[in-house]
Amino acid sequence: MVKKDIRRKPTNCETCVYYDYDADFDAYICTVNLDEDELERFVLGTAQYCPHYRFYDEYKSVQKQN
Repeated sequence: MVKKDIRRKPTNCETCVYYDYDADFDAYICTVNLDEDELERFVLGTAQYCPHYRFYDEYKSVQKQN
């Protein structure tokens, strides 16, 4: 039996639906409520991928309007 090597690709926060501009901080931030362990991995840069990542496709919402 051959096991498939399922690895998630590294994600780019700039293309994530949860990456929004915050006027209070004058910066883009992640709006997902991360737990303590997840936050530590992202701050230290040891996270390989984000389990909450969802690709934001602005054209998809425009297609629904037409």
